[in-house]
Amino acid sequence: MEGEIKNFILVWTTVVASLCYCHTVSKHLPKTATALRRLAILPIAPLFWLLPLNLTSIHLGAVTSFFIAWLASFKLILFASASGPLHSTPPLPLSLFLPLACFPIKPQHPNTKPSPQQPSHINLPTKITILALLIQVYTYKNHLHPKLIWCCYCIHIYFMLEILLSLAGAVARAFTRIELEPQFNEPYLATSLQDFWGRRWNLMVPKILHPTVYLPVRRAAARLTGSGRWAAVPAVLATFLVSGVMHELVVYNFGRVGPTGEMLGFFVLHGVSLSAEIAVKRAVPERFWVGRAVSGPATVAYVVWSSFWLFFPPFLRAGADVKGCTESLAFVEFLKTRRLVSPAELTCPFL
Repeated sequence: MEGEIKNFILVWTTVVASLCYCHTVSKHLPKTATALRRLAILPIAPLFWLLPLNLTSIHLGAVTSFFIAWLASFKLILFASASGPLHSTPPLPLSLFLPLACFPIKPQHPNTKPSPQQPSHINLPTKITILALLIQVYTYKNHLHPKLIWCCYCIHIYFMLEILLSLAGAVARAFTRIELEPQFNEPYLATSLQDFWGRRWNLMVPKILHPTVYLPVRRAAARLTGSGRWAAVPAVLATFLVSGVMHELVVYNFGRVGPTGEMLGFFVLHGVSLSAEIAVKRAVPERFWVGRAVSGPATVAYVVWSSFWLFFPPFLRAGADVKGCTESLAFVEFLKTRRLVSPAELTCPFL
């Protein structure tokens, strides 16, 4: 565990130093030097894909892979083209540039008002309580149906992600003193796949993939077909394909298990399904659409079913459940004894 922590510090020191370099280079390059700007900044993106491979834990490695190999590298690709959340006129101060690059956050526009239709959120203490209850449920894992346990995993992943991103947002908010947009918007209340993936689930991801993948592919498709009516379909497919590749990278990072394509297949399936949903909505008048009372449960059921089929098998083969449990126990042991214990020395009583 000590070696993992040292690598974690080294990785993040390199990340911060690289971002300081990008910030400094950008400030001193003239606005007209577009090619030179790209040449100076773009090589950092592949470095960010490689750095998390020095980590193997799920709490440090997977989180770093998501924050840096995925989101931060895509932000830098946009920044190299003088666009995206890191680009501003005048340039962002370094104190704001670093957290915006490192964390999955986006400043909230000062004129943004909460939607009157937005449901009240379950507060953070309630989510932590539910998560603790789920952990207790795992004690009876051998006496419960596997599908019920996998349903618990769905809830577990959602709450863990929201808690983690909320904590990251709180740290960023403390440093930047600015209001941030929420990372989730009650995904279990989604009424369609468009609603789930575009407006409710892990919102920082679509906001980064939209300018880096979706818009360029949509423009290219519109030019090739001579019409923009159906250009969204290949753009959606390309976006989900890239998301699938990045998920494969995150899972490989902590599991070191060769990709089987199931994780990629999950996102390709949802890309095809969402494209079909767009096509049906454009072909069928709105008065014939299925009501929210039916489309909502159907959407959530489809996401859960496809997760059972394609998302969880590689996730569990990589040892996510075991690693997550033993690493948590090692952290508790450290709090008790102030002694670093390797997770490999511990046995999870729930699994």
